[in-house]
Amino acid sequence: MTAHMEARLLEMVFPDHTNHLGTLFGGQALAWMDKAAFIAASRYSRRSVVTARSEQVDFKLPIRQGQLVETVARVVEVGRSSMQVEVELIAEDLLTGDRELCTRGRFVMIALDARGRPAAVQSLQG
Repeated sequence: MTAHMEARLLEMVFPDHTNHLGTLFGGQALAWMDKAAFIAASRYSRRSVVTARSEQVDFKLPIRQGQLVETVARVVEVGRSSMQVEVELIAEDLLTGDRELCTRGRFVMIALDARGRPAAVQSLQG
């Protein structure tokens, strides 16, 4: 896999990212995931992109205040102008180094031309 099919972002979970239980807001998790999907799809297509759909997002484990979150997005399927991007949130305890996959989802991104219309992108084999 080439590097331009992937994006990795790091964020710290601070109090303003959490709910009353001290865990990451679902909306914040989705925002980080969408941002990483946007970057991965933009790098792959070398075009402006927009989010067309977020598909099933599974919140497997809570992410707690004070943890480091690595967001990993990979282009896994390509249509004519669409790209499916798998995104994972991995929480890391900074003191122990323990890492756990907490959230996984899939986003569909659409490449756009200069007029804002869907534009063709290269196939995964190309």
